[in-house]
Amino acid sequence: MSDADRSADAIAHEIIERTGGDIRLALPLGLGKPVTLVNALTRAVADRSDARLSILTALTLERPDMSEGMAQRFLEPAADRLFGRYPPLAYADMLRDGTLPDNIEVSEFFMQAGRWIGVRDAQRHYIPANYTHAYDVLANWRPNVLMQLLAPLDNANYSLSCNTDISSDLLRARREGRQDFLIVGEITDKLPAMDGPEARLPRDEVQLHCDSPADFDLFSVVKRPVGRPEHAIGLHVARTIPDGGTLQIGIGAIGDAVAHALILRQSGQLSKITETSPFAPDAFDEQGPFDTGLYAVTEMLVDGLLQLFERGIIKREVDGAAIHAGFFVDCRDFYDRLRDLPPEQRAKIHMMPVSYTNQLYGDEPAKRAARTDARFVNSAMKATLLGGLVSDITTGAQEVSGIGGQFNFIEQAFALDGGRALITLPSTRTKKGETVSNIVWEQPHESVPRAYRDIIVTEYGIADLRGQRDEDAIARMLAITDSRFQDDLLDKAKSAGKVAKDFAIDPAWRANTPEALAQWLAPHDLPDFPFGTDFDAVERRILPALGRLSETQGNTRAMARLVLSGMTAPKPPEEMARMGLDTPASLKERLESWALAGALKATAPDNT
Repeated sequence: MSDADRSADAIAHEIIERTGGDIRLALPLGLGKPVTLVNALTRAVADRSDARLSILTALTLERPDMSEGMAQRFLEPAADRLFGRYPPLAYADMLRDGTLPDNIEVSEFFMQAGRWIGVRDAQRHYIPANYTHAYDVLANWRPNVLMQLLAPLDNANYSLSCNTDISSDLLRARREGRQDFLIVGEITDKLPAMDGPEARLPRDEVQLHCDSPADFDLFSVVKRPVGRPEHAIGLHVARTIPDGGTLQIGIGAIGDAVAHALILRQSGQLSKITETSPFAPDAFDEQGPFDTGLYAVTEMLVDGLLQLFERGIIKREVDGAAIHAGFFVDCRDFYDRLRDLPPEQRAKIHMMPVSYTNQLYGDEPAKRAARTDARFVNSAMKATLLGGLVSDITTGAQEVSGIGGQFNFIEQAFALDGGRALITLPSTRTKKGETVSNIVWEQPHESVPRAYRDIIVTEYGIADLRGQRDEDAIARMLAITDSRFQDDLLDKAKSAGKVAKDFAIDPAWRANTPEALAQWLAPHDLPDFPFGTDFDAVERRILPALGRLSETQGNTRAMARLVLSGMTAPKPPEEMARMGLDTPASLKERLESWALAGALKATAPDNT
C-alpha cells in the first residue's frame, strides 16, 4: 500500500511510533498547515496518555466567531462562500474552549489578529520573535516532525507553494545534517504549484504523505471594505514611491488602498485627486507613471502586489524575478489567478525563505544593489507622539497578533541607501460608541521604539520623522492627528517639556476632520472593494451598518439611539430578509431589527 493510499489516522499512529510518542511538531504559519493530518495527530495523541504533542507554529487560521448575534445572522449563511470549506483545526477549537488535554501544547509566534485575546494558554504560550528570528527559535527547539500542505509540481518534486518562509531553511538544515525530523506531507492540487529552487521539495524526501479530502478548500481571507481613511492613506503613500524602486506592502484594506492608488497613479489620475487635498503639504511628490517599474520583495505575497504585477507596474526584475516573497494567504480569487498565470509569468514570482526577503544578511552586496529606493509599507494599531509604534499588543498586555516582519523591514529601511519605512494607521478608532485617537502620548508596550521612527501616514497626511529632533517630530505628528485630539496631546507634550510653552497648532492642521476628508474624497467615487469581493450586492449594503453596530456595542445610550431611530426608519426588505429579521418573532428579534434599521439609516450614502 502506498503512502497516498493510507489514511491520515494511520499516518498519525505511525508518527507516534517513530517518535516514541514525544512529538515536537513544526507547522508552517497560515495556509500551509495540513489540516487533515494535524487533526488526525491531535486526536491520536489526545487518546493516549503515554504520548505528548508540542506544536510550534504561527497564524492559525480560523473562521470568525459565528455563534450568536448579528455575526451569526450575517456570516453563517454565507460561510462556505466567504471562507471556503476550510476545516477547523482541532487543537484551536480545544484551546479556545479549554478542552486541550494536558499532553498537548501549542505555541505561536504570530496570531490571527484579535482572535486569541483573553484565551489564557494562547496568551501565556505566545513567543515574541521577529520573523527572521523565528527560524532560530524553531531550530533550537529541535523539532522531530515537520508537516506541511504541498502542491504536486512534477514527477520528481512537490511544491512548498505558500510557505517557503521558514520551511525552506529548515529543510536545508536537515539536508546538511544540522536537523533531524520526519517530513510529512498532505497533498492538494488546489494550492498554486510555485516552482523554483527554494520552492521545490523532492518527493523522495517526504517520508509520509496523504492526499487532502476531495472537499478540502483553501482558507479564503475575506476582503474588507476600503473606507475613506484607508483610501486617503493609500493616496498619500503612493506619492512616496519612486519609479524603479522596491516595494513591500501588507494584507488588508490599507494594502488594497495603496495598490489601488498606485494603479491610479499609473493612469494619471492620482495627481488630480491629491492636488485638491485640504491637509498640510509635505515634501513627497512622486506622481508620474512607472516606466522602469517596481520590484517587490516581501514576506507576504498579497493580492495588491499580484494586481500590480498583472498590470505591469511591478516589472523590474532581480535574478529573473519581479517578486520575491516568503509566504501567501489571501482570497480565493487570488489563488485562482496565481494558479492560472501563464507559466512564464508565474516563473517571475519566486517564493523564498524570509532569511532572504526580510534581511540583508547573506549576499548583502547583491541585495543592496537590488533593493534600490525601497519603500516598506506596514500598519500599526497606535503611534506615540514621539514616533514609537504599537503594532501587536494591547495596553493590558494581551497579544493581538505579533510583530512578524515589521521590525525586519524597518531595520532594512535604515540600512539601505534610499530606503524608507512607512507605517500607516487611521488616526482614530471607535469602540463602544466612543471615538479615540490612535496617536497617543505614551503606551506601556511599544512594538518598535522611537529610535526607529521614520515615516508615519494617517488619512491626514505624512509625518517624516527620520533624523528629526523630538520637538519637530511632535509637531509633524500633530499635523497628521485628528483635530479633536490635537490640543490634549499638545498639552501633554508641553507638560513633559518636549515643546516650547508658546507652541501653537498651525491653523492648517485644524482641517484634520472626517468632514474635510469626506469633502475631499466624495467627488472621486473611490471603490469600497477595489479588487472585487465575495460579498453580494445586498451584503455590501449591510456591511457599513454592521460596522456601526460593532462600534456601538457596549454603549447602552448609543445603542438605544440606534434602536429608537430604527423604530421609525424604513426597513429595506432585502437587507432585513438577508439578516433573517424581516418577520421578527420575539422581543429580542424586534430589538435587533430596529437596531439594524437604525444602523442602515445612519450609514446610508446620503448620511455619510
